[in-house]
Amino acid sequence: MSEAAYAQAPASLTLREFKAGGKIIITSLCNPSQAPKNDLKTLYRSRWHIELDIRHIKETMGLGILSCKTPEMIRKEIWVYLLAYNLIRLLMTQSALLADITPRTISFKHCLQLGLSVLHQIDTLDDEQWHELLLLMVQQRVGNRPGRIEPRAVKRRPKPFPLLTRSRATARENVKKHGHPRKQKA
Repeated sequence: MSEAAYAQAPASLTLREFKAGGKIIITSLCNPSQAPKNDLKTLYRSRWHIELDIRHIKETMGLGILSCKTPEMIRKEIWVYLLAYNLIRLLMTQSALLADITPRTISFKHCLQLGLSVLHQIDTLDDEQWHELLLLMVQQRVGNRPGRIEPRAVKRRPKPFPLLTRSRATARENVKKHGHPRKQKA
């Protein structure tokens, strides 16, 4: 936040706190007639979709680890991923309209895989092939999962190999010279 924007921020905020569904919700929407408790509770429950969307961008599409080195290129990399994400969501929406279902019921990963499989010939697809692609996208569905709660834990342990802390060429030479290190007992 810039200093000018910080200076324009109010000195204090008025907040509304209420209990809904066993949770305490705090909001800056203070007028109960404009933002009823049930509407805010429904909005809070829909946050799961936001978490799924972020997970799709980071994990399913591979943005979890950035490969660029400079801030400018990192920004470009993030924008490319967001553009690709929105294109996949557009295809999902078009296929959902075709099948008369909601886009959230279609598997994102399935649509991404289909999109990647036709990427090299996407500019040569005729109307019938586009129609087929959209129909294929609606075949893989996700279930209705209201109020879903998942633990934030990794089920699979990472491999027991040490981190590569020197150049790959140097590490290769070391392995050629001394062989792979013996597995240490726990």
